[in-house]
Amino acid sequence: MSPGIELSKRHRKTIFAPMNNFSNKSATNDPLGKAAMDCLSGKRNLQIKVRSNIVEDDVIPVDYLFRHFAEMPSLEQKAILHSKGKVIDIGGGVGSHAIELQGRGVDVTVLDSSAGCCQVAMQRGVKKVVNADFYTYQPQNKFDTVLLMMNGIGLAAAIEHLPVFFTKLKEYLNEGGQVILDSSDLRYLYIDEDSYCDLPDETYYGEVMYTMSYKQHKTSAFEWLFIDPALLAVKAKENGFLFEKIADGEHYDYLAKLTFVK
Repeated sequence: MSPGIELSKRHRKTIFAPMNNFSNKSATNDPLGKAAMDCLSGKRNLQIKVRSNIVEDDVIPVDYLFRHFAEMPSLEQKAILHSKGKVIDIGGGVGSHAIELQGRGVDVTVLDSSAGCCQVAMQRGVKKVVNADFYTYQPQNKFDTVLLMMNGIGLAAAIEHLPVFFTKLKEYLNEGGQVILDSSDLRYLYIDEDSYCDLPDETYYGEVMYTMSYKQHKTSAFEWLFIDPALLAVKAKENGFLFEKIADGEHYDYLAKLTFVK
């Protein structure tokens, strides 16, 4: 096995992350939605191609979008168990988290910019689905929990945009409300065989560019942020949130709670 292949497999848990959260401006750049609709119609062994500027090309098995609670990574399971009150799952995709929460009696809304994913979520039985962009949607009611799974904080795109991101989050939250999110510390990509970590100087190492495609459907290149927990704690405090790490994952990933303290 070549180092490149090994790196790709190690990185796959993070390369999944941008799945449902970026803006789609037309049906032609909604690969996730189109793939999900095909999968729901019975087609199998489908893959979404993912390209980034930091690792070799990879794929997302479309079946993974439809995972049940027992198939979810432990951090996702913990996130569901920590959800309380009225919940909004931002970038909720085809509704896998929402379906589990509904089954537990939770009032949950899926918000996703992919029209195809929203259609699939409704067909799967999600009761409340909003097809909208995180930044432009104006919530009529506030929530007690915002779920940002699959590295949903990537919506911030870059460290310098975090203040705008946190300001928008506050529009969704009741005072004292919480954000449950997972992310990854990508410094492992820069550690050599001698355990020396050579991070880039010009930009934060967790700022990544992606494109995703399925058949003829392809996104434009978009920025995505992965943030280490120490830096997230600092930025959260600067923007009116208390940071608490809930759990560490198996490979530089973690689950965190941000509490809105106003």
